[in-house]
Amino acid sequence: MNEKGNISIHTENIFPVIKKFLYSDNEIFLRELVSNAVDATQKLKRLASLGQYKGEVGDVTIDVAFDEKAKTITISDQGIGMTAEEVKKYINQIAFSGATEFVEKFKEAKDANEIIGRFGLGFYSAFMVADKVEIQTLSYQEGAEPTRWVCDGSTSYEITEGNRTTRGSDIILHINADSEEFLDKGKLQEILEKYGKFLPVPIRFGTRTTSEPDGEDKDGKPQYKSVEVDNIINNTQPAWTKAPSELKDEDYLAFYRELYPYSLDEPLFWIHLNVDYPFNLTGILYFPKLKENFEIQKNKIKLYSRQVFITDEVKDIVPEFLMLLHGVIDSPDIPLNVSRSFLQADSNVKKINAHITKKVADKLAELFKADRKGFEEKWPDIALFVKYGMLSDDKFADKANEFCLVKNTDNEIYTLKEYAEKVKDIQLDKDGNVVYLYTNNAAQQDGYITTAKDSGYDVLVMDSPIDSHFVAYIEQKAEKTQLKRVDADVIDKLIQKEDAKTLQLTEEESKNAVELFEKAISRDNMKVHVEALSESELPVTVTIDEFMRRMKDMAQTGGGMSFYGSMPDNYKVTVNGNHPLIKRILSGEDDEERQQLAKQAFDLALLSRGLLTGNELTNFVKRSVNLIG
Repeated sequence: MNEKGNISIHTENIFPVIKKFLYSDNEIFLRELVSNAVDATQKLKRLASLGQYKGEVGDVTIDVAFDEKAKTITISDQGIGMTAEEVKKYINQIAFSGATEFVEKFKEAKDANEIIGRFGLGFYSAFMVADKVEIQTLSYQEGAEPTRWVCDGSTSYEITEGNRTTRGSDIILHINADSEEFLDKGKLQEILEKYGKFLPVPIRFGTRTTSEPDGEDKDGKPQYKSVEVDNIINNTQPAWTKAPSELKDEDYLAFYRELYPYSLDEPLFWIHLNVDYPFNLTGILYFPKLKENFEIQKNKIKLYSRQVFITDEVKDIVPEFLMLLHGVIDSPDIPLNVSRSFLQADSNVKKINAHITKKVADKLAELFKADRKGFEEKWPDIALFVKYGMLSDDKFADKANEFCLVKNTDNEIYTLKEYAEKVKDIQLDKDGNVVYLYTNNAAQQDGYITTAKDSGYDVLVMDSPIDSHFVAYIEQKAEKTQLKRVDADVIDKLIQKEDAKTLQLTEEESKNAVELFEKAISRDNMKVHVEALSESELPVTVTIDEFMRRMKDMAQTGGGMSFYGSMPDNYKVTVNGNHPLIKRILSGEDDEERQQLAKQAFDLALLSRGLLTGNELTNFVKRSVNLIG
């Protein structure tokens, strides 16, 4: 057998195009070739199980080897192999069936993953790194003869008798000068671990040194010896490929550590996905302990297709809010080589997306119903995730309403429905709106919280980075409900009742009070008002408008409100016209004393808000000493 020929494609030379276009992603040649070797091995096992192959399957370990001196990388399998006719069919014809279309389309493609695979070019990715590719193969079929195929990166090929003596194929790459970085043990190990860590057939990459017990020394202490063992890259049966009934908690935790060996925290809980209709999907999703900065948590879900790693950018497969989860998704219905545009349009991907959302919501609901106390203990670690989900996915939100929790300043925990029931009567204003009061910094706003509680009201703690958005969400979803931060106004204004208090100052005294405090404060961003409040309220209160402050908070957390983020803070200074101290200030002996007392009352209000700092704080302390003295 000695045949030379040309690959039948309608283009002068496709290989330079492949090399040029795919150069930035050239490490995937190893993924493609090892995946092909796995497929060949799996096919042999299938034929044996059907009784169509009568021989011994034996050891089917795939070997990856390199020779730095000869500048070759070899991928060897013990799979079904090929006859000369099959080489012509699969390598020369079918692998290039889409070549003409490829040449027409490659200029429009935005990334390499839109090209490889879609046009049957997986095997030919070898030419991204090789000047010459050689196949030595022997079919499993009885009486088959070994075949050698060689191609130098042009459309010409040569088929001759091969030298393979056992079933399977060797793919030998003669590495080009630009790709000699791949003739490195560390580099190859890294790529194999990235793409092949969980392939279903053992992948051997040389040997590694390990130590094993070797009796005891003369002092009776254990001693060890170094031994060379096969360097097996992969775990062929990762946890997600097994039935949930086969696994215990320690198995799931061990697999998490295998995925994330550098993670310091163990996951809170997990969901095992196992669907075979209307699409195939397996995987395990873990709920991590979320840090405050959840951006750094993303891209921790790895996408596989039949245990071959594809990507850890799963944005179009997994809903945005579920990007905070960790774990693995495996679906043969997602092609090995995917593009963003493909994922966005594919109906299977949309179904998978919706199914994962449903499974996550169901799991959380189940945990809440089964062990509410345990769920409440985990809430601080998952609250951010659940709220993020409710804000971004209506279907998730519908289910999450049952298990989304809120906590008040007394550390009491309620579902949204329970809390609405708790405050619906006591926090009803004169217009029929239920007002939820909340704090985002209980320590700093303690004075306001105390005043609210003294009035018989409850105060929620809403202090996570996402709560400025979640507050708006609750208002939008709950009928006739408003949320106001406890320091947004005096308490009688936050929840206005019918029985408005009578102002004890005359109109002239009120006018004098405004002028006096404006002069004492002397700040353009502070607007003074006199209000009829309870005598038990503070004489002066400094607040910031709820709407403006909320817009500024949302701007800080990327809520598309950047315009508000650049606006200056404007404060409302409320003078309690019914407080005895205000009468005393107004009846001071002279203007200087009145100014001093007004400034002191204002600084006390600033101090209670944590707004008195620097030189103003120093002056306040000096003035306080003088007043006491």
